[in-house]
Amino acid sequence: MIKDYVGYRLQCFSGKKVNTESTHFHFSQKPLNNVKDVQAEPATGEVTLSVLLLHGIRFSSENWLTIGTLETLAKAGCRAVAIDLPGFGQSKAALAPSAVGELAPGNFLKQVCEALVMGPVVVVSPSLSGMYSLPFLIQHPALVRAYIPVAPICTEKFTPEQYSSIQTPSLIVYGDQDTQLGEVSLNNLKKLANHKVVVMKGAGHPCYLDDPATWHTALTHFLKTL
Repeated sequence: MIKDYVGYRLQCFSGKKVNTESTHFHFSQKPLNNVKDVQAEPATGEVTLSVLLLHGIRFSSENWLTIGTLETLAKAGCRAVAIDLPGFGQSKAALAPSAVGELAPGNFLKQVCEALVMGPVVVVSPSLSGMYSLPFLIQHPALVRAYIPVAPICTEKFTPEQYSSIQTPSLIVYGDQDTQLGEVSLNNLKKLANHKVVVMKGAGHPCYLDDPATWHTALTHFLKTL
């Protein structure tokens, strides 16, 4: 069912909503300086958590739509918002606050969340997006309900003491075929004070794309513990 709505994506920047039986999809643009987003929320019932989904260098918010993560989260009672980071996807016109691979100001995601009217958020952060999510987590831990890094970059830029000071519940996810960034990021992130680890068997760097079913199971099980 989700794939039936992929074609609407570029037509709905005006704020149009597309509804399925269990999920509302909302497509918009410019929540903050030309940063584009796509949202999903439960069609009925209360929203229990807000989830902000970021992406890697070769990807965009489109991936979370096509593999069903947005719909999965909405069915689990979450408001899920996937953004295209500055310079990527439909946010190519947005000015990036830092060069690729350099830490962005923690205030960037803070301002994005404020523009999207999102309270403390669960942050899903693969690969490239670590340059945004890690400063946000370290500088504004009270605004992060939970942290789900998926082999992010920039983990070496923080000290063990900084990691151990963070009490935010974290789920570290990586594919066992990602023997470079996956293992490097794990070695740094496992210093987070309150973390669990999920190793996805047979999956590579974008493990959520290699095995969406296992990814969604791990994601929803973790969210139920919050």
